[in-house]
Amino acid sequence: MFQNRIMEKIANYINGEMVAPISNTYIDNFNPSIGAVYSLIPDSDEKDIDLATKAAQAAFPLWSKTPKEKRARVLQKLAYLIEANLDRFAEAESRDNGKPLSLAKRVDIPRAAANFNFYATGVLHYASEAHQMEDIAINYTTREPIGVCGCISPWNLPLYLFSWKIAPALAIGNTVVAKPSEVTPYTAFLLSELCIEAGLPKGVLNIVHGLGHKVGAAITKHPDIPVISFTGGTVTGAEIARTAGPMFKKLSLELGGKNPNIIFDDCDFENALSTTMHSSFANQGQICLCGSRIFVQRGIYEKFRDAFVEKTQELIVGNPFDADSNLGAVVSQSHMEKVLSYVALAKEEGGTVLTGGHQVKLEGEQENGWYLAPTIIEGLSFDCRTNQEEIFGPVVTIMPFDTVEEVLYMANSTKYGLASTVWTQDITKAHNVAAQLHSGIVWVNTWLLRDLRTPFGGVKASGVGREGGFNAFEFFTEPKNICIKL
Repeated sequence: MFQNRIMEKIANYINGEMVAPISNTYIDNFNPSIGAVYSLIPDSDEKDIDLATKAAQAAFPLWSKTPKEKRARVLQKLAYLIEANLDRFAEAESRDNGKPLSLAKRVDIPRAAANFNFYATGVLHYASEAHQMEDIAINYTTREPIGVCGCISPWNLPLYLFSWKIAPALAIGNTVVAKPSEVTPYTAFLLSELCIEAGLPKGVLNIVHGLGHKVGAAITKHPDIPVISFTGGTVTGAEIARTAGPMFKKLSLELGGKNPNIIFDDCDFENALSTTMHSSFANQGQICLCGSRIFVQRGIYEKFRDAFVEKTQELIVGNPFDADSNLGAVVSQSHMEKVLSYVALAKEEGGTVLTGGHQVKLEGEQENGWYLAPTIIEGLSFDCRTNQEEIFGPVVTIMPFDTVEEVLYMANSTKYGLASTVWTQDITKAHNVAAQLHSGIVWVNTWLLRDLRTPFGGVKASGVGREGGFNAFEFFTEPKNICIKL
């Protein structure tokens, strides 16, 4: 399966063409499931970003004035082509990221197509505002595309989150210089090919591969890129803000999370249990929305803990291309080592590993892959490092609580505030708890149920701004109020 892709060179996509990096140097791209290099990524730098930015600038005047119906048709064709190439894209995503092929087919690639289709149709219904001052004047607000947008996406949901950024920027009339993660670049490379097939005009979208401290930094500091949309770690987000802030760039930062999963004793037990399995270990726990701190009310704590451990021990960690694998490989060796270091820290802090906590060694072609057993840890204080710092792997902690006030205090104790989950049959309690959680998103009796029209983002160290729906169009445009005296 992998032999025909060994040492393939991924290309940048600049001004409508597939091109090599100016330096003509490359970095290794690993397949996590086998722990080996299978292709090469452009080691681009500020010269490539400057070239891409010039192409985007040149394309902006015509693209921004292109009727929205025509822009929408191009993006809808791109959505159709992604759907038509589902198997090819899903295989590439699984190979590049280590996630189960079934997950890529079911979630990642369909959602990427949906993102393009949603924003292509959404722009046709996006309306401005008007405010009448009785018989004195009328004010109306126009919203215009800004120019060249810098979009930087992460490795955990590569095409899913890449398209989540570029689709609204393009639909509303901007041009884009985009950087996919250097850890998982392949589906963005395949998207470049589809952009040409879909007839996207040259320079409208430019995709530059490479390292964050070279390519990402060059996008952030480029004087002709006034808008930055970034999803990734909080430390990197802070660095972007330090650079872009003094340049008065428009910023959207979707950062880390340490999300609480609060389970009251009046919950629908089986539903809470089955969904918690998913919210804990989906994509090897490498989703910013995963519920990594599980709080269970004391009345059902032991029952829930024991059932949760039992079901977790039944999960199969295996080759991502095997249909019965529940978890694949984590994304890199360094990430695997980071996650294992947190398991060691949890033990030092007094935690007990109820299940997992170790690397999983497979046989055959996968013997050198980066696999981790899904891990549950008990006995930790809510304010220890393990419960305060983002691990971003298949590791969760579980803790009992007694009262609403107690669990809210513990849930809100971290510097993060991205998402929360609440399980209760008491609708009044659900509303009250949701209102008091310091979180950009609260799911009640569900998890990861997403309506693309709703605002997405976090509070505190989980980010700045909101994506999703018309919020994305507002971010990628500048409003202008025009007052006409009657």
